Amino acid sequence: MQNVVERVLNLLIYLLESTHPVTADDVRNTVHGYADQTDDAFHRMFERDKEVLRRLGVPLRREALDAWEIDYGYTVDPDEYAIPDPKLDQEERVALSVASRMVRLGGAEAGVGAIIKLGGLERGAGLEPLGADLGEGAETLAALFGAITERRLVKLTYRDHVRPVEPYGIAHRRGHWYLVGKAPEGERMYRVDRITDLRVGDEPGVFKKPRGFDIRAAFRSQPWETGSDPEITATVRFDPEVAWWAARALGLAEPDSELVADVQVTNREAFVGWVLSFGASAEVTAPDEIRAVVRQRVGDALGQIA
Repeated sequence: MQNVVERVLNLLIYLLESTHPVTADDVRNTVHGYADQTDDAFHRMFERDKEVLRRLGVPLRREALDAWEIDYGYTVDPDEYAIPDPKLDQEERVALSVASRMVRLGGAEAGVGAIIKLGGLERGAGLEPLGADLGEGAETLAALFGAITERRLVKLTYRDHVRPVEPYGIAHRRGHWYLVGKAPEGERMYRVDRITDLRVGDEPGVFKKPRGFDIRAAFRSQPWETGSDPEITATVRFDPEVAWWAARALGLAEPDSELVADVQVTNREAFVGWVLSFGASAEVTAPDEIRAVVRQRVGDALGQIA
């Protein structure tokens, strides 16, 4: 399969870079992956690859090379193949930029180059991503996604216990991915980066997702609302570029500029972690005890970098 993908990509690049239509013989003698084939094998392979490109939406055209239409060549117009300018407004660029910074894969920031091509970065684009670095967890997420879509049972080790789970869905929340599914003791939620030794069953379609299942129902309570700490009210100021995002998390109307919100907190650790996920764009203004915890956490992080 990898050889097929590589060959089709090589063919596409060759067609895009050619200044004139190229013949089948040109392709056979130039594009890696075709030269060692017999005549019949080459023509079957070339026909399949052209069909793959067309199904992917590539504007592959067959054009006559002479007035008598004896010889034909193939071409892909780069301008026709290019994605048209979507003409995003400022609000749409902000939303897209924030979304592109939600996840890091293997330590690399996602989407910055693409965002620049789509009209530039929004204010505050130098902030750290609001989400998690997937790192090695990307493979676990891919396996879980496959198990969910194909309704395969999984076995996972979580907090040193092996648990069979019917996986219903995965969702990203506050910098982490979570799996929601049915375990022997009932519906449960598992933080993906804490899952080890994941094994996906071989047989598809072995369970049915409950009718009306809504993964958002598993996240109705905010993490800072479900602790056992004495309840306090914390006041937080959010900069304009992230105010809309914070407002949605808090169930408030989206502001036109910055947002100042009072938050009821019974899990201080979860609350501090959430505030810090906004980087320098969020500031706890009260009470002093929470401000002190935030300052200490930032100081510790800077100390580790130094």
